[in-house]
Amino acid sequence: LVRLVESGGDSVQAGGSLRLSCVASENTDSSYCLGWFRQAPGKEREWVALFEIDDITTYYANSVKGRFTISKDNAKNTVYLQMNSLKPDDTATYYCTARLPGCAFDPKFIYYWGQGTQVTVSS
Repeated sequence: LVRLVESGGDSVQAGGSLRLSCVASENTDSSYCLGWFRQAPGKEREWVALFEIDDITTYYANSVKGRFTISKDNAKNTVYLQMNSLKPDDTATYYCTARLPGCAFDPKFIYYWGQGTQVTVSS
């Protein structure tokens, strides 16, 4: 059982930046696809950015491509999401996720979820 703990959510103005962090309870390097999903009020949960098990391939939703960057530090069992040029549409609860043996884009195929961290972007 992998436990994921997110941090870094906050309220910012449009155009601002935030960095989310997620610490996993066990070594997840080269085994788990680590990533981020989000859910805005009244909307379905959607994938945002994923880091494949090859430790090279990353995936970004079109809505965040060029603004968000996912990275990981295997020595710290931590995955990050750097969010720049934030928009009000980015307002959501952000969830850290882990899945093996590879990435999935549909929430129903994700095995492990963090508790979520709130990001609010005001105009």
